[in-house]
Amino acid sequence: MPDHADVLIVGTGHGGAQIAIALRQKKFDGSITMVGRDTEPPYERPPLSKEYLAREKPFERILLRPVGFWAEKGVDLRLGEDVIGVDPAAHEVTLASGQTLSYGKLIWAAGGEPRRLTCSGAELAGVHAVRTKADVDALMAQLDAGARRAVAIGGGYIGLEAAAVLRKLGCEVILLEALPRVLARVAGERLSEYFQQMHRDHGVDLRLEARMDCLEGAGGAVKGVRMADDTLIECDIVIVGIGIVPETGPLAIAGAECGNGVNVDEFCRTSLPDIYAIGDCAAHANAFADGAVIRLESVQNANDMAMVVARHIVGDQLPYSATPWFWSNQYGVKLQTVGLSIGHDETVTRGESDSGSFSVIYLKDGKVIALDCVNAVRDYAQGRKLVEARSAPDRAKLADSEIPLKELI
Repeated sequence: MPDHADVLIVGTGHGGAQIAIALRQKKFDGSITMVGRDTEPPYERPPLSKEYLAREKPFERILLRPVGFWAEKGVDLRLGEDVIGVDPAAHEVTLASGQTLSYGKLIWAAGGEPRRLTCSGAELAGVHAVRTKADVDALMAQLDAGARRAVAIGGGYIGLEAAAVLRKLGCEVILLEALPRVLARVAGERLSEYFQQMHRDHGVDLRLEARMDCLEGAGGAVKGVRMADDTLIECDIVIVGIGIVPETGPLAIAGAECGNGVNVDEFCRTSLPDIYAIGDCAAHANAFADGAVIRLESVQNANDMAMVVARHIVGDQLPYSATPWFWSNQYGVKLQTVGLSIGHDETVTRGESDSGSFSVIYLKDGKVIALDCVNAVRDYAQGRKLVEARSAPDRAKLADSEIPLKELI
């Protein structure tokens, strides 16, 4: 007979770990097994591109729980293992090692894999993702060996955060973004302009609408990025931050409804019996996106979905309704975002960007749908209520930083 778990969790990231923690907090006394391809016990991912890469936090300080916690709570960790098959009828999964595990409930918290370059040279040594501890350890080893000229491909949060840390470590950094501005998919022009200037002020060679052709190497290691206009940017490090591909393969093969991720309902249930999906790979109808089916790649989303599933398993049926929020640290600047600016038709800037503390407020049909707050913690905290209430405040008052946002709800 195969090994059995009453709750089998695939993925050892934030969402998977939170499921196990929450179940035990809710006095669930069944067996819990976590299976993950990472060889390390569950740890925080956001610090990888920030404090961990900068050597400001050792690995022990980014563990989600002390190593002994999992055994103490009766959680069986199966690390360094891939789930390659799911049999929903038999309630079984198959591991890459050939072992079979049966389950009562299966939670798919597998996240995603970094999107890889498809051009020639993509597999050269010195080309790095920033997704796991192993990824960042490989990058740090190259820095320790003397590498000092880096190209970051992608002007999203990963590329920007990595560029900021590499500059702090004394590297020469060229950042390539194919679109006309950084953060184009998640923020408005004002915020993009602010971060572009900030990176340039810190010495990053930021190139927009930059079209690359391939990577070139020597001796199996990357030596440069060949651009579409045939110019060569010499480098010894390439960091690829162009998004993730949601991990859906085994569920899709098993018959789960999938699109841009694994489709789930308001309780994070997939279309397969007794199988849930949470986190980066879970596509759900989100009220803050006017009901559109989206994926949210954030720790907040993974943790909130985990709580929904943990409650559902113990019989407490509260649907997912969390307010989305995100954050980023670059050069000591703290960006906090609440809500989703998707489809906004108006922006109001509160405060002056030159002061280093300001907020961009996004509206749709006159209602506040999101805020990007730069070193403006009070705006972030109070603006959350505006987003949740879909408030339609007076624009002049909204722009007046002397008027607390809580007075406009």
